[in-house]
Amino acid sequence: MGEICPTCGLPLDMCICKEISKQQQKIVVRLETRKFNRDTTIIEGIDEKDFDLQKLAKQLKTLCACGGTAKDKYIMLQGDQRQKVTTYLESLGFPKSNINTI
Repeated sequence: MGEICPTCGLPLDMCICKEISKQQQKIVVRLETRKFNRDTTIIEGIDEKDFDLQKLAKQLKTLCACGGTAKDKYIMLQGDQRQKVTTYLESLGFPKSNINTI
């Protein structure tokens, strides 16, 4: 017998906790202009208890071919990467209606 999820009580191969947490996230992807008129994409609203922000930041940096970091509950990427980030988050299973692009 497989292991049981402590949250939902289902076997780990049938666990739906991750999907439920994706449905409850309210993600904001916005563009900021930092010093020297440099564009910076900020991704906020992803719960760091449910997802590893460092790992997600690394995946986004690879996808967008840019630099960035994960700090204090948000991910910061260099340049205007809003479209690529939104598409990637949708492919991870986050609902389009919960991703607000500014």
